Amino acid sequence: MENVRKLILLIDDDPAHAHVFREALNQAPNRPFDGEWVRTLAEGLARLDREAIWAVFLNLRLPDSCGLATLDRFLESAKGVPTLVFCGEGEDQVAIAALKHGAKDYLLEGHIDSYELARAVRNMEERETAKRSLSLAAERAQVTLNSIGDAVLSTDAQRNITYLNAVAEKITGWSLQDATGKAVGDLLKIIDSDTRETVSNPVESAIRTDKTVGLTQNCNLVRRDGTECAIEDSTAPIHDRYGLVAGAVMVFRDVSLSRAMALKLNHMAQHDVLTGLPNRGLLKDRISQAIATAKRSGTRLAVMFLDLDGFKHVNDSLGHAIGDKLLQSIGARLLLCVRGSDTVSRQGGDEFVILLAEIKHSADAGINARKTLMRLAEPYHIDGHELHLTGSAGLSTYPEDGDTAEILFAHADKAMYQAKKFGRNTFRFFSKDLNHQGSERVSYEDRLRDALGRGEFALRYQPKVDLSTGAVCGVEALVRWKIPGGRLVPPLEFLPIAENSSLILPIGRWVLNEACRQLEDWRRAGLPIVPVAVNVSSSEFRSDGFVENLITTLRETCLDARYLELELTETVLMQNVESATVVLGAVKALGLRLAVDDFGTGYSSLSYLKQFPIDSLKIDRSFIQDISPDARDMPILCAVIAMARGLGKRVIAEGVERHEQIEFLRTNRCDEAQGFYFSRPVAAVRFAEILQSGISSPAMTLFPLASQRAHVS
Repeated sequence: MENVRKLILLIDDDPAHAHVFREALNQAPNRPFDGEWVRTLAEGLARLDREAIWAVFLNLRLPDSCGLATLDRFLESAKGVPTLVFCGEGEDQVAIAALKHGAKDYLLEGHIDSYELARAVRNMEERETAKRSLSLAAERAQVTLNSIGDAVLSTDAQRNITYLNAVAEKITGWSLQDATGKAVGDLLKIIDSDTRETVSNPVESAIRTDKTVGLTQNCNLVRRDGTECAIEDSTAPIHDRYGLVAGAVMVFRDVSLSRAMALKLNHMAQHDVLTGLPNRGLLKDRISQAIATAKRSGTRLAVMFLDLDGFKHVNDSLGHAIGDKLLQSIGARLLLCVRGSDTVSRQGGDEFVILLAEIKHSADAGINARKTLMRLAEPYHIDGHELHLTGSAGLSTYPEDGDTAEILFAHADKAMYQAKKFGRNTFRFFSKDLNHQGSERVSYEDRLRDALGRGEFALRYQPKVDLSTGAVCGVEALVRWKIPGGRLVPPLEFLPIAENSSLILPIGRWVLNEACRQLEDWRRAGLPIVPVAVNVSSSEFRSDGFVENLITTLRETCLDARYLELELTETVLMQNVESATVVLGAVKALGLRLAVDDFGTGYSSLSYLKQFPIDSLKIDRSFIQDISPDARDMPILCAVIAMARGLGKRVIAEGVERHEQIEFLRTNRCDEAQGFYFSRPVAAVRFAEILQSGISSPAMTLFPLASQRAHVS
């Protein structure tokens, strides 16, 4: 490829200078230069308009112009064209001034020969090559800096902005044009995202210390528009050729997304995914912190372990989606029951733990527990379902019950199981006796697993009496556990344990089958037959195959379905009204009787009696025991009896023990009664005698004219 020719213009009125000019061009290797000579400034300026000039030799003494004004006039028209000037002998100061005005080099009279001109041409060419290389390097650097993902900013030694790459422009909101020359402190405001305090500018630190520095964590850059972004950086000083600090370069990046992701991952590691509440690990840390605070301040704290009663049934019958929404609603409701300094945590499943920090008295924890359980029992409306459930809570306190998070947690757990044992929907404080009781509970559970196979369960039968005739009109089958040695364990000691361990299902099936078998045996023996009532636990009622098991039992024992009555508590029925309605409808279709047990202790509402196919109400013994002329519950009891009869339901009073109770119940037209006044629960042999001859007791003098033999009500 042919080399491009470079045109050098000589503007000089001296022919001798023109001669040596030509000689100098001829000395150039490969002769890459062409030369032209003009005598006046006007001719030189005119020549600029015709063709591009590579360089100019300009004499400052011309026929039409003289001095530095000549250079100024030329450079105004030939911007960017390298210019060498000729000055007179001894005009060194003029030559130096010419360099300041824009000349690239100069020669004085007496030194203008072919050698000096050739050297000047080589110097010009070298400067152009260097300039071209520098420009290319700068262009490559510019492309590189604009291609990387990091922002780059540089300053001079006075901390003024000299450069921003494209990423820096985007992050800061400042363009290079607007930022150049501005103090970095005015453009780059950095704050701590936690304290909101201004952070020392890293550029200032790098220049002052002559060291590479970096921002601390959690720093935010305030953009030009006032918005913020999280950044990380590395800032280093820039040195000149002498090793002195000439400025600084800061490389930084927007880490808002990664920081938000890190915060999210950290939150997920410490919180329950479903409810957003602190998990067990975070709760443990907060309990430990609360203990340390309580030690310093001399205050107390409490840990409340809360387990939901009846959640499994909602989850199994309505599905996990509704179960999850219910748990979320419960978590939100629990937060409303505590202070901002307290912690509500979900441990998994249907277990929650509440840390009550800095309480003055242990009794304060009990007040909070009672309030929490009351709030928990309020209805939940989820996807068109009205759901009801309760909770059982256990409480442990610092310093009385332990001085570590693990001990307080374990003791609250034990107290919660004690609350379930005493009927649920209640709370219990931990006591040292619970350690022994907990061991006994584990022992009971192990022995219960083999009790059925060893034939250790037995039924006892307690008669129900028609209050208008005194005749036996029904019987309730009550389970007892005969442990080795002959002692009968009462139901309250082992049934809650059976319920919690799912052993209640096989025990319940055995009770149902044994009661039906026994009643059919009495019928075949020719004894008068009355309906037998069997208690159904929440777990049994919610279990798969409940109705199918009833059908199988009736078929295997050959018992007429009208002689079997199921007793369920209000809580069991109201845990899931829709599901309960379906199951009860199927039970009634078989011909069985249905009774609500312990009425008055649960939701105490008669509205559901229209919805459920209930035959009888059993008024809880707590109402009956308080019967007296000045008892506050008397009007309520009278109203319940009257309303139930108005709805066509039979009313049964349980726990009857005194003469005045019978008189009150008969006066208010209660249908049936059951209790020690008539008979304690007895073995099958003894109850067969009652079926044969009636109840023989001095208490029966209230029914002198009526036959006390059994009859079907």
